[in-house]
Amino acid sequence: MSGPRGGSVTPDLTIGVVGPHDLVERVMLMGHGPTPVPSRLVAAAYRDEQEAADKVVRLGSGVDVCLFASPVPYEFARKAGVLTMPATFVPLNGAALQGALLRAALDESHEPARVSIDVLSRAEVEEAYGEINLSTEHVHLREEAAGPGTLAAFHERLWRRGATSVALTCVHATAERLELAGVPTLRIRPTGAAIRSALQTSALLGAHHRLEESQLVVVVVDVPTLRETPRRVTPRYWREELKLSLQRLLLQEAHRMSAAVWPLDDHSYLVTATRGSIAAATEGFRTPPFIERVREELGLAVEVGIGMGRTAQEAETHARAALARSQTSQRAQGFALDRDGRALVPAPRTPPRAPAPAKPKGLEILARLADKLADQPGEESGSQQPLIVDAENAGKMLGVTPRTARRLLRTLVEEGLAWPLPPNRTPQPGRPRQLYRLIVEKLGPRATG
Repeated sequence: MSGPRGGSVTPDLTIGVVGPHDLVERVMLMGHGPTPVPSRLVAAAYRDEQEAADKVVRLGSGVDVCLFASPVPYEFARKAGVLTMPATFVPLNGAALQGALLRAALDESHEPARVSIDVLSRAEVEEAYGEINLSTEHVHLREEAAGPGTLAAFHERLWRRGATSVALTCVHATAERLELAGVPTLRIRPTGAAIRSALQTSALLGAHHRLEESQLVVVVVDVPTLRETPRRVTPRYWREELKLSLQRLLLQEAHRMSAAVWPLDDHSYLVTATRGSIAAATEGFRTPPFIERVREELGLAVEVGIGMGRTAQEAETHARAALARSQTSQRAQGFALDRDGRALVPAPRTPPRAPAPAKPKGLEILARLADKLADQPGEESGSQQPLIVDAENAGKMLGVTPRTARRLLRTLVEEGLAWPLPPNRTPQPGRPRQLYRLIVEKLGPRATG
């Protein structure tokens, strides 16, 4: 499709046209007129309306909006849950139905007052008949969309009983079946005006979606473990190492979303992105971002709030409000707020976690390390010497990787069962080993007995 002035404007939008071959061809041929936004059309034709959902899946993210040639394929795709983009359809009520009735009136064997009609609602049929002063007393309707075979059986049964003179169907595959069965059939086809209007609507839908996707979004990530409290004061070097690891992870995740990350204070970070990139990473704002990876790789629990707004300041305000809401709710309800401060998803869910093998924690980890160290040569039973380990030694004793051992040792630090010692300064290049002093006194009599 060309731009409004017919110039060689690069199309900004891609519209996927889904329908039977003849209607898709008709829409494509009419798609060269002016539209509000320069667009190009991509054909996705089928032989049976039940293929509509598969055609939408095949189009995927390659289109900005879907235009269905009638309400029938739209309903099949909607019920299949494959509409991840804006979608509309060419209506078949009003002038389309009256056009089919006019064709029926031109054939002497057809009586427009004695017909069967599928898919259209009773209100639409009564309105169309009322405008041409025809009674619907002997008009038989099946309003619910169904498979072509079911609709064909509805029409054929009525015709063979003599209740109707002709079948009016909105479904291409149903028309084919009826014609093979010898049932007089007329298809309800969209008018040219309806197609042009639907093309205009789909272009506007796509443009609005593009603008919405580019809306600024602010994410506030809070790390409770890094908050200083009178009862929990952690060594500064340990806090700095943890903050660096966390920021590195957030930067990696932000890079995937084309986002930017800044530290806000000692325990929180600010992420700025677009609505489209955040929606893709959160399953449409149903799954909070970052939480699972931070938990798996760093053993930390983080809290997230997402906000949108007309300005960056308003978006951050909404993000902080969403964070406060998620912190006070057991189900993290409403962790994302739109620019009016309303929850984007009524009941967002926490992402399902794959069942992981049981890992020893807290006192059990400490007891296992203490037992392993006591069994090593040179260790005397009942020794009161402090027990010191690093990630490599702890990994060997627990049978896990150094990375996992480092996470477990941090868990011990958080629970007050270990204390990080100042790193050894050695002439060798690279990061010095981080040693941890195990507080075996927390094991009670077992530590000395």
